[in-house]
Amino acid sequence: MTFATQITVARILLVPVFAIFAINYGKSVALGTPDESIRWWAVGVFVVAAASDGIDGWIARRFNQRSRLGGVLDPIADKALVLTALITLSIVEWGANWSLPIWFTVLVIARDLVILGGIAVLHFLNQHVHIAPHWTGKTCTFLLMSTLAWVMLKVIPISPLYPVIVTAAFVVASGCFYLRDGLHQLHEHAQPES
Repeated sequence: MTFATQITVARILLVPVFAIFAINYGKSVALGTPDESIRWWAVGVFVVAAASDGIDGWIARRFNQRSRLGGVLDPIADKALVLTALITLSIVEWGANWSLPIWFTVLVIARDLVILGGIAVLHFLNQHVHIAPHWTGKTCTFLLMSTLAWVMLKVIPISPLYPVIVTAAFVVASGCFYLRDGLHQLHEHAQPES
């Protein structure tokens, strides 16, 4: 277990801590006495966990600490953090109009399940899966984090529905790209070798 992998494990452990703070803040809002210190703790934990993603990657590259375990845990940690935030901010009200619509969270989860299902099918067919990042996927990730920040920070007094709609468009676009790429790889696998 390298130091970079230990940071990744710490990120995974921060996910339930964020959820506890987020839920407790929602409870304080529901009681009519929002405890803003709890919200800031939730935001702080989320920021530390999100920032640690870049830190562990930098350490792994800089000090040659890439490991198979780290390669498996890193995307799990990323997805756990983002999905926990999405689900929590969909079911827990952080104030009037400060939550994410359920359909948005379902859309993000459905896209991830389609991508995972495609990867599983390609692996099942003994196909080497080549996953290349695409600009739509990177933009989608950036917009997801921005949308989560929009809700958690509550700085801009405009409904989060607007960034949700823009992000949803990129969720669909990136899902379509990865689906098309997977179908292309599946078609190449089906071609008889000459």
